[in-house]
Amino acid sequence: MQFRCVPIDTATATRFRQTGVDDAGQPVIRRVAKGGEPCRHCLRGAQEGDGLLLLSWHLPRPRSVYWTPSPIFLHAEDCPAWDEADMIPPIVRNSLISVRAYDDEGMCLYDLGRVSEGQEADGPLANALGDPRTAFVNIHTAKPGCLLCQAEVRPSGG
Repeated sequence: MQFRCVPIDTATATRFRQTGVDDAGQPVIRRVAKGGEPCRHCLRGAQEGDGLLLLSWHLPRPRSVYWTPSPIFLHAEDCPAWDEADMIPPIVRNSLISVRAYDDEGMCLYDLGRVSEGQEADGPLANALGDPRTAFVNIHTAKPGCLLCQAEVRPSGG
């Protein structure tokens, strides 16, 4: 199956970096990375000493009763947006994760939800994305519940 994991869009990341205000209207919290904190733009762990922003992001989807904001880390400086096809990002591999599938109306497909170690994400993600009801999948950290990234089937050749 061809899929892509979707990071926070660059315009939103730039807005947070430039304004210093998150989607809840609160000031972003500036931190120095201890190492491994998951940036939602490059979808990689921060290196020790990197500048980070901690903030509330209002997720673009689902737009339904299942919508939720999420605390996220973001590199304080520009970083390249994740743009790898058919690859699960490093920040997913390094966490206990929750795979949550949604249909095109933003309704949660409970029967497809799975919690697994990130190193074992391939099966739960393929199962969720392979179901014809699934429009997209949100991958969260299983313990705190923060969004790591979204995933979606990509068209052949796309």
